[in-house]
Amino acid sequence: MVKHLSFFLIGISISIGSFAQTATAEKVKLYNPLADAKADMKTAIAQAVKEGKFVLLEVGGNWCSWCYRFEDAVNKNDTLKIALQNNFVMYHLNYSSENKNEEVMASLGYPQRFGFPVFVILDSKGTRLHTQNSAYLEEGKGYDSKKILEFFNHWSPTALDPKSYEKK
Repeated sequence: MVKHLSFFLIGISISIGSFAQTATAEKVKLYNPLADAKADMKTAIAQAVKEGKFVLLEVGGNWCSWCYRFEDAVNKNDTLKIALQNNFVMYHLNYSSENKNEEVMASLGYPQRFGFPVFVILDSKGTRLHTQNSAYLEEGKGYDSKKILEFFNHWSPTALDPKSYEKK
C-alpha cells in the first residue's frame, strides 16, 4: 500500500512539474513566428507617433538565450525599464527557422548580420535610424546596465530633436 502511494505521489509531482514548465515556457515566449511583422511594425509606428516615441525592434527568436538575457536585464532594472517605456515602443521581430521575415530584414538593411539579438530603431515615419549590435551592450555573461541606458538615451527622440541643442 505504501509502495503504491509513493508511486502515485511521484506521478502527481511529475505531472505538476511538467505542467508548470509548459505554462512557464508558453508564458515567456517573446517572439511570434506566425506574426505579420509588416503589419505589427505599422501598428508599433502608429503607437510611437501617438506617444511621441521611436520604435525599438529587438530582432531575435525564442531560441535566442541572449534575447531573454536582455529582457531580464531591462525588466529587472527600474531605470532601464522607465527609459525604455518613456522613449520607445518595443516590438520583438522574429527571426527563426520557422520565419526569417526576409522581406522585412531586407528593408531594414539586413540587421541579422550582427547576430542576435540585434536592435533597430525606427523614427515616427518608420525610417531606420540606427542598428545596434548587442555585443556592444554586453558585459561578461550578461548585459551592462550602464551601456543599455546610454544606448536608450543616445537614440531617444529627445536626443535626436534639434530643439534639444538650441542655445537658450
